[in-house]
Amino acid sequence: MPYHPIAERFPIVPALDPLWLLAFTVLFAGSAVLTMRRPGRGAALLVFITPFAGAHAIFGTTLTAPKAMLIGVIVGLLGTPGAWKMLARQPVVYVAGALGAVVVATGLSIVVAAHPAEAVRETLKWAQYLALFCAILVAYAADPAERLVRIALFTSILVVVASAFSDLALGATSGLVLGSTVVPRIAGVLEGPNQFGGYLEAAIAAVGAWHMHVPRRASALLLFVCGAALALTFSRAAFFATLAILVIFALIEPRRIVQLWTLLAGFAIGYLNDVMWAIRAHVGFLSIFERESDISGEGTGIGDRAELWRAARFFFLRHPLLGIGAGNYQFELAQAGLPGVRTQANSWYLQAAAEGGIVLLGATAAWILTVLRALVAYVRVSPWALAGFAASCAFALHGFFDDLVFYPKVAEAWIALVALGIAEPLARKSR
Repeated sequence: MPYHPIAERFPIVPALDPLWLLAFTVLFAGSAVLTMRRPGRGAALLVFITPFAGAHAIFGTTLTAPKAMLIGVIVGLLGTPGAWKMLARQPVVYVAGALGAVVVATGLSIVVAAHPAEAVRETLKWAQYLALFCAILVAYAADPAERLVRIALFTSILVVVASAFSDLALGATSGLVLGSTVVPRIAGVLEGPNQFGGYLEAAIAAVGAWHMHVPRRASALLLFVCGAALALTFSRAAFFATLAILVIFALIEPRRIVQLWTLLAGFAIGYLNDVMWAIRAHVGFLSIFERESDISGEGTGIGDRAELWRAARFFFLRHPLLGIGAGNYQFELAQAGLPGVRTQANSWYLQAAAEGGIVLLGATAAWILTVLRALVAYVRVSPWALAGFAASCAFALHGFFDDLVFYPKVAEAWIALVALGIAEPLARKSR
């Protein structure tokens, strides 16, 4: 089939209306009250709501359910005596400081941006990530409601995966071209199949870490459906990043890794489906890893990775210090010889270099290394720390081939695990 630019979804965000404003107000007030009564409930609410946006436009930005709940949880935590002192402890202060440096580096790019509003929006996005990290960490450290938070997270993952499988019945917005056959790629409530694959990395890290320590039928089933769903995304980077998670689990918990057999069974079922599609299309199975053509039902054209990476290098070499401005890459691609293309760089690190120069790239690398160093000390004593460490390694590897943190639903799923992984050991020490 001739090459066609990949089409990605850019949904129109509706304006905020009175009904949705009331809904967001209820979410804010409810989360604030619940957190005041028990901080652990605030952590549970935040990990549950992350994938469900319900975005509505207001004053040049968007109001979403996670934002409303985040503000509510922060307000609720203001009434918890001494809770915020946890942010001054090690290694919290270093991790929060490193994430704050990413916020500052992103903000510095505003002064050079051709589209300053986009740079401001990206800066506020990273500030939201920092606020989420602090809120979950403080709430969980003040009230380590492990079972409540685990149930909330696993329930959220189940709903997301169910929404993705519904694409098979209702129609997927993205597909893979195999010969003359178009194979659906599932995504559900996520922005696309690659983003859903990244979300599944965090989900598998969390469910897998807990299932190895506390095996349950529910978590075994959840691992199975996550494995099958990952295969149906046809995401190559997510597949190899998930293999990295399994290698980390095997190195840290060699005697418990066998508990994850249901995940492997899910992989087997999912990739058997992929094999059947390849046979039907009269192409080799490895074609699903070698393909260059995807399609989507709506959106704006995007080029292949080679083109996007060349464009990122083009911008970085011409603006090495502060880049071209956060959020500006997709609007400036015509200057790099890609007119009509609008997307991110398909690499976290090249995106950071292009939009924020050496300053943002350095801050990004420092943030990742700080997180890994903070979590590695606790991986043998805390399932949350093991989940956060494994997910961080997966996201760091996946970052070479996609910019997952560009999407709040994916980035916040990872950041929540980092916060929980640091908070639980500190809560134990405090007690």
